[in-house]
Amino acid sequence: MKKLITTVAALATALVAGSAAMAADSIKIGDINHFKRLAAFAEPYRQGIELAAKQINDAGGVLGRPLEFIHRDDDGKPGDAVKIAEELMTRDGAVMLTGSILSNVGLAISSFAGQKGYIYLAAEPLADDLVWGSGNKYTFRLRASTYVQAAMLAEEAAKTDAVTYATIAPNYAYGKAAVEAFKKNLKALKPDVKFVTEQWPALFKIDAGAEVQAIEAAKPDAIYNVTFGTDLQKFVREGTTRGLFEGRKVYGLLTGEPEYLEPLGAEAPEGWYVTGYPWYAFTDGPAKQFVDDYEAAYPGETPKIGSLVGYMTAKSIAALITKAGSTDTDAMLEAFKDLKVATPMGEITYRSLDHQSTMGAYVGTTAVKDGKGVMVDWSYKDPAPYMPSDDEIREMRPAD
Repeated sequence: MKKLITTVAALATALVAGSAAMAADSIKIGDINHFKRLAAFAEPYRQGIELAAKQINDAGGVLGRPLEFIHRDDDGKPGDAVKIAEELMTRDGAVMLTGSILSNVGLAISSFAGQKGYIYLAAEPLADDLVWGSGNKYTFRLRASTYVQAAMLAEEAAKTDAVTYATIAPNYAYGKAAVEAFKKNLKALKPDVKFVTEQWPALFKIDAGAEVQAIEAAKPDAIYNVTFGTDLQKFVREGTTRGLFEGRKVYGLLTGEPEYLEPLGAEAPEGWYVTGYPWYAFTDGPAKQFVDDYEAAYPGETPKIGSLVGYMTAKSIAALITKAGSTDTDAMLEAFKDLKVATPMGEITYRSLDHQSTMGAYVGTTAVKDGKGVMVDWSYKDPAPYMPSDDEIREMRPAD
């Protein structure tokens, strides 16, 4: 009997050890995002990550191990995000961090990662400070920055005869950086332009009627819009009702992204020059393959820019760990230097200079087709011509 008990105990111990080994076998990545507060972006983002992870794992994983993303919700609060980041690294066994949409949250995670020595790949935050003014050794960024996308819009604005401009942007890090970048780039291209009014509604608390009235009172030739989500919907509807956009050029940062354009339906603005993601217009190549794979994985759904960002995030992490040959932080930091990644947008590189990827952006004009807002006359722009010089970036970026 004693021998039987000993045998059973040994088997139980072996099973527990085996289960622990299996659980420890995956490479865990801590993903922090605003899944409740910004579900329209964060859920497609998570689906993009999981699609890429499945493809990676079906092909044998990374270094022979499955890649696993642990998704945690920070409710869009910087303090909560930092607390979750620590838990993911010390309790859940994550080897690095990724995620975030709101720039203030991304900046908080970045600062924390720099202090603790955790690698953080900022998937979506667009504030320039993330990799320039507040950049650190451990933070990297996937998406084209606010500065780059604003410069693309400013280039188009400079071609017109508009001289006076109004701006409207959410009153936090991203919105302020977006306005500053547009003004700097447009004035460099067309020194005689003037900005006659700047509107700064609180994020997701816009008083659209008051904002539209203030812009109309300034009588600008053109408008630069940085609002998104429900703020964009309210601004477009109120502005259309009051005739704000009639006879004026409008430039919209992110306005062409499906997350924000599609909810407007037939009310979508027409003729705005915007950055976005025209997934419905791809006919071949990696861009079309991603759309097909996404729609097959999630029947009845269409990809969003968040889907693409999530997918490219997972692919970047897999490429990083493969190049490093390890999940050791120092090895991954070394591997991040000029890391090249094959993506639906073509090959991108994470620049050693500032840890910014060379992911570009789609730009085009808004239109309504079949009762839906779309981008037409679009093109894909490489970010290189729109970035500050290397010397300017070195001057902005703190020494590691």
